[in-house]
Amino acid sequence: ALGNVSGAHFNPAVTMAALVSGRCPDLTPAKAGLYMASQLLGGMAGAATYSSVYNGASFKLSPAVAWGYGEVLIAEFVFTFLLCYVVLSVAVSGATKSTEMFGLAIASCLTCGVNAIGAISGGALNPAVSFGIAAGHRFGDGSFKAAVFFSVVELIAGVAAAVAFSTTHAVDNEKAKDDKAAESA
Repeated sequence: ALGNVSGAHFNPAVTMAALVSGRCPDLTPAKAGLYMASQLLGGMAGAATYSSVYNGASFKLSPAVAWGYGEVLIAEFVFTFLLCYVVLSVAVSGATKSTEMFGLAIASCLTCGVNAIGAISGGALNPAVSFGIAAGHRFGDGSFKAAVFFSVVELIAGVAAAVAFSTTHAVDNEKAKDDKAAESA
């Protein structure tokens, strides 16, 4: 619904993946930074709304009781990587881009990821969600530290997904080179 407005950038990890992939020529580092700042502010505004609807209630961003930060690192990395890779594959790639089923593919990644790791980390998969939850808890009880940890892992997963995507979708680079050569001829 908002793809034509901002490219549907709602997740800083996905924005980072799109930037690092180099496949979005209009996405400059400055524009990506503005998108990410807006996404983080949106997450915090969402948390404030949640908290006001529930009379100041919030919840802490942290690993679940039976798990630690090592498990959170693995869980958030794997599923954020998967999400970013799928977004790049179905919404960015010139060769594998889907015009009809991209939403289902992306939503399926989120659904599977949150169900698979929700009991470990909450399944944030998004720095805006991580900071939103921490802001809703007023950054108390270690929530700020947790938001930074979750976000760094998620952003690294986005970069790793872009690197993997660039390797597996090298055909896009060849097509871009051919298109540039045709334009200059």
